[in-house]
Amino acid sequence: MDLFQKKLGAVFDVELLGDKWHTGILVDAGQDILVLYNGERYIYIPSFHILNVSLNTKKSSTDFSALTEKPINSDKISYRKILMNSKGVFTEIFVSGYQPIHGYITHIMTNYFEFYSPVYKTMFIPLNHLKWLVPYSDYQTPYLLDKKFFPVNPSDLPLSRSFEEQLKKLEGKLVVFDLGRSPNKIGLLKEIENNVVHMITAEGRTFYTNIQHIKSVHSPTM
Repeated sequence: MDLFQKKLGAVFDVELLGDKWHTGILVDAGQDILVLYNGERYIYIPSFHILNVSLNTKKSSTDFSALTEKPINSDKISYRKILMNSKGVFTEIFVSGYQPIHGYITHIMTNYFEFYSPVYKTMFIPLNHLKWLVPYSDYQTPYLLDKKFFPVNPSDLPLSRSFEEQLKKLEGKLVVFDLGRSPNKIGLLKEIENNVVHMITAEGRTFYTNIQHIKSVHSPTM
C-alpha cells in the first residue's frame, strides 16, 4: 500500500469486510497496514479485511481535533512491527461480531498472537483475523483498574509456533471460539485432524469446524 504514502494527511473512508467502516485522516501507510486518526484515536487496520478505500470529499483534516502523539511508532510501518510495538500497551482489538476486546498483546508467533484480557483471560488469535487495533496511551489501564490490582497473567500453557499446533494443546479441554457468539462455538475440544476441529457442545451435539474460520479461542480452564 505504498501508493497511500502520497495521500498522507487526506481524509479517507475505509470499508472492511462485515459492513464495518472507519473514517479519518490517513497518518501512515505500509504494504499491509493503514493508520487512520479519527479525531480521538489512532486506528491500525491490516489490509487483509479492507474492501475499499475512498477519499472523503465532505470532510477535511480541519474537521478533526488536533493530532495527538501516536501511542505506537515505527520507522517503516508493517502489521507485524505494529504488533511487536504494541506488546505491553493497553489495546483494543476487533476480531468478530460487534464487540471489541480489551487487553494486552503478550506474544506474537508465526500465524497467531497471544492476547491477555481481564475478562476472557488468555486468548489465541490468528493474525489474518484481526480487523483493527487501537492502542491506548501508556498510562491507561482496562476499566481504569489500578495497575497494582491488574497483573497481566498469561497462561502457563507453552506456546507453539502455529495456531494449529496451539489448538492441539487444548484437546480435551473446554474452549470458546469467537467469543461464544453461538452455541456451537462453546464446548469440549475432542480432537483436531486435517485442520478440522471436532467439538462436543453442552447438549452433547457434535460439530466439525474448519480451523481456518476460527477467529479467536480461549478456555476457562487456562
